[in-house]
Amino acid sequence: MSLDNKESAAPAPSDFIRDIVAAHVAENKYPRIHTRFPPEPNGYLHIGHAKSICLNFGIAREFGGICNLRMDDTNPTKEDIEYVESIQADVNWLISAWADDKLGLKPKGQTPKAISEDGKRDFYLPAVTDASARSGLEPFYASDYFDQIYDYAEQLIEKGKAFVCDLTPEQTDEYRRNALESPFRNRTPEENLDLFQRMKAGEFPDGTRTLRARIDVASPNIWMRDPLIYRIRHAEHHHTGNKWCIYPMYDFAHCLSDYLEGITHSICTLEFEVHRPLYDWILESLELPRPLPRQYEFARLALGYTVMSKRKLMQLVNENLVTGWDDPRMPTISGIRRRGVTPQSLRNFAYNIGITKYNGLTDVAVLEYAIRDDLNKRAQRRLAVLRPIKVTISNYPEGKVEELDAVNNPEDESAGKRKIPFSRELFIERDDFAEVPPPKFFRLKPGGEVRLKYAYIIKCEETVKDADGHITELRCTADLDSKTGGATAARKVKGTIHWVSAAHAVDAEVRLYDRLFTVPDPGAEEDFKSTLNPHSLEIVTAKCEPSLKDAKPEERYQFERMAYFALDLDSRPGKLVLNRTITLKDTWAKEAQKW
Repeated sequence: MSLDNKESAAPAPSDFIRDIVAAHVAENKYPRIHTRFPPEPNGYLHIGHAKSICLNFGIAREFGGICNLRMDDTNPTKEDIEYVESIQADVNWLISAWADDKLGLKPKGQTPKAISEDGKRDFYLPAVTDASARSGLEPFYASDYFDQIYDYAEQLIEKGKAFVCDLTPEQTDEYRRNALESPFRNRTPEENLDLFQRMKAGEFPDGTRTLRARIDVASPNIWMRDPLIYRIRHAEHHHTGNKWCIYPMYDFAHCLSDYLEGITHSICTLEFEVHRPLYDWILESLELPRPLPRQYEFARLALGYTVMSKRKLMQLVNENLVTGWDDPRMPTISGIRRRGVTPQSLRNFAYNIGITKYNGLTDVAVLEYAIRDDLNKRAQRRLAVLRPIKVTISNYPEGKVEELDAVNNPEDESAGKRKIPFSRELFIERDDFAEVPPPKFFRLKPGGEVRLKYAYIIKCEETVKDADGHITELRCTADLDSKTGGATAARKVKGTIHWVSAAHAVDAEVRLYDRLFTVPDPGAEEDFKSTLNPHSLEIVTAKCEPSLKDAKPEERYQFERMAYFALDLDSRPGKLVLNRTITLKDTWAKEAQKW
């Protein structure tokens, strides 16, 4: 059974939202469960979004329902097609192992259509479940529903439940904060409808008028104090072009998009709990004929040694403190993917941390454990030396090359073995030799012995230094009767180190990535940038066994005794570039004890 099939066979997680869904399924409350993942395309997705993706798509998968990917694209001044494409790629990657399930897939080129029900002004876009209709998961767009949403706004105006307001943005904030009625609140429906239609026609400049819901200016919930539901924005939209110069606010568009798509469970993070009364008010005020969606909230992910504010992440990108949104040190899904993390490990992490109603800081070590656990099972073992020092085995014949057997993955017998070349001149890690060794140093030292993995026991006889006193070469002898797997290989030594044949070594640019921040909660610092880790990236030229010249993007590699690595997208013929995904052990555990 493959690793991905094992994941499919694993028991589904349990949490309070899944319990709610299970109860609804048991009582046949809905014909089917329908969820959605609705990001705003104003930045790249981060690991917090991964938790929501796994929850929404996971529930659909577990309960025989469907899930829509929808761009909540209501603010053209902050959105961009680059973000749309990155979101689409990230979601497809994260749910890749679920590709055969029916998860609300939308055929390429499908556009929403308005459908009248019983003569009422109601619109419905049927969800599509034919996974074979196209490859990959394409998004729905809130902007596809702008005509319907505009029509709903007119209905609220006609009912006396919305009015056009001429207060400035600053005045609007002040009035709402102080629970004051707008002087324009009592305009007649006819006047409001005329002004709203003229807003749509482009008669008024940005910021001069808004459409507001007429609810309760004295409500203890500020979101119910006559909130804005439309604003004027003379800006080109990435999806609708210049068709519109007024745009619905997120709260207005979101609940109506849920309704139009037939969503049953609108799952969001806790900060939207205070928005839920507005969500319900809008839907209930329109007398909609079909069952209404319901909103449920859970705690968002806060991860140690990480910031997930889009504003702060954009600051890192714009100030060139990282190389881009997909920098492997970033907590974006694009960065995590480029670093070499697998979608399976992210899904395992999302399942293991659970879904709760309580905010808290999750230790980043939990994520790192999920990554190591997954890579240990799937990564191909390879020999590579990151900081090489030359070793010459003086009693090994010049020109002789042996092909030794090396295990590809001790966790997977089916991975088999490979051949690695062994010769007189080798490279070992500089840290695997100490001229003046500390206590309990079981690696190579003057006069000491160590086993070369898969090969022989060697003894250091001499060190060669340059004019500055730096060691440039170790001259050793080998016990030629101690070959691993040989009939006389029973002699034991305490240390085993890795190596690469110098004549056969492949050079690689290796990027050693580490945590981007040095404190558990950088977002709580007055200046979060002051906690950036100056050692979050080190670049070395490594000496690798020759099989790595054929490294594949879809493969993961463990450099034995070192760390896990993956091919970077900068790699090309003649230039091998590998990223350190994660170290074999938690090197930050001692540091964490200080906090």
